[in-house]
Amino acid sequence: MRTLAAALALMLVAGAAHAQPLTNVQPTSAGADQTEALHFANGRIHQAIGFGNTYMVTTKGGNVIVDTSMPGPAARHHRLLTAVSDAPVRYIILTHAHGDHAGGVPLWKGPATRVVAQAHQTEFLDYQTRLAGFFAYRNAAQYDNTVRRRPGAASPGNHAGPKVADILFEKETTLKVGDLTFRLMATPGETPDHLTVWIPELKAAFVGDNFYGSFPNLYTLRGTEQRKALEYVDSLNKVLALNPEAIFPSHGEPVVGAEKVHAALTRYRDAILYVHDATVRGMNEGQDVFTLMKTIKLPPELDVGEGYGQVAWSVRGIYEGYAGWFDGDPATMYAVSPAEAQAELARLTAGAGPIAARAAELNAQGQHALALRLTSAALAVEPANPAALAARRDALKALLARSGNSNESGWLNAALREVEAAGK
Repeated sequence: MRTLAAALALMLVAGAAHAQPLTNVQPTSAGADQTEALHFANGRIHQAIGFGNTYMVTTKGGNVIVDTSMPGPAARHHRLLTAVSDAPVRYIILTHAHGDHAGGVPLWKGPATRVVAQAHQTEFLDYQTRLAGFFAYRNAAQYDNTVRRRPGAASPGNHAGPKVADILFEKETTLKVGDLTFRLMATPGETPDHLTVWIPELKAAFVGDNFYGSFPNLYTLRGTEQRKALEYVDSLNKVLALNPEAIFPSHGEPVVGAEKVHAALTRYRDAILYVHDATVRGMNEGQDVFTLMKTIKLPPELDVGEGYGQVAWSVRGIYEGYAGWFDGDPATMYAVSPAEAQAELARLTAGAGPIAARAAELNAQGQHALALRLTSAALAVEPANPAALAARRDALKALLARSGNSNESGWLNAALREVEAAGK
């Protein structure tokens, strides 16, 4: 039987970790120079900073850990927090099963420690493990890792996910530890197993990844099951109804002060709802998904930044989450890939050369995304065409130079590495 550490390592390979910066949230190296824990709520809540934060709540009956970061920083987090208190850890609460939250569980789990999660964690871990080979490549591209695509891995099975939690709950459960109450509520958003921790005595809520310093990844480029915008909205409304005086996200800094918390959560919720409603309105008006991706923008008062999630991707995620992949064009009903059609069109224009020349013109005009599309067509018919590779390289570099989004930058860099390899 696999050990817990080995199982969690598999989770990370399967696509569980973010593993790269959230702009305006935390860089991967965040907290590397932290020498002591940060303290909140009159010294009852303690934070170790990282790309994924770890929180320790001290009670008269032992300690409670909320999220455990990734395996790398987890050792530093453990050292910083146990310097505050080395009392037994009664519970580890996972806001969700991404590896940058659950990767450090083995360091904190003692003989009497119980790991608590929302009940959908079981299927979510099965899903991540089921597609481990797929996510290994996608994560390497999105998170700007130089690892090349590996040979396809055999399926581990449909229900091979690690068993991490000792306690699973459906809608809500309450833990009493010493002098504090931990109310756990299902709040799906970032993942179907996402939960929020509410400590009424401290008026503090741990909100995991349902709030951070960027528009959320309603769709993430590495691939994911549908993340429903209205579930995010409902979950944020649940937290707002608590009237918290402090919220503790798993990425970024806590927000302290009832007015600040209310303003931050309300703005975030309203931004998500705005994008959802604009997409649905456009769908009902008969607009296609690419038009909506171009035209739906957040108004200035709801602009929460796009350093991690991006509005255009979320628009497409909402659109296709509701309607699926068929776009109404009968051509898309058949197993003919865009690359096949592009290659045929390229042959009609005397091959890759003229297309590459036009792509170069578009680059000179600043239309780099369109140029990139044309190079895909040119390379579909001549994969090693020097002019097409050069135009593609120029388009990618220009798009990368103006990118402020970590996920976009990761995929652009991955494509640049492919261009460089093809040109050798």
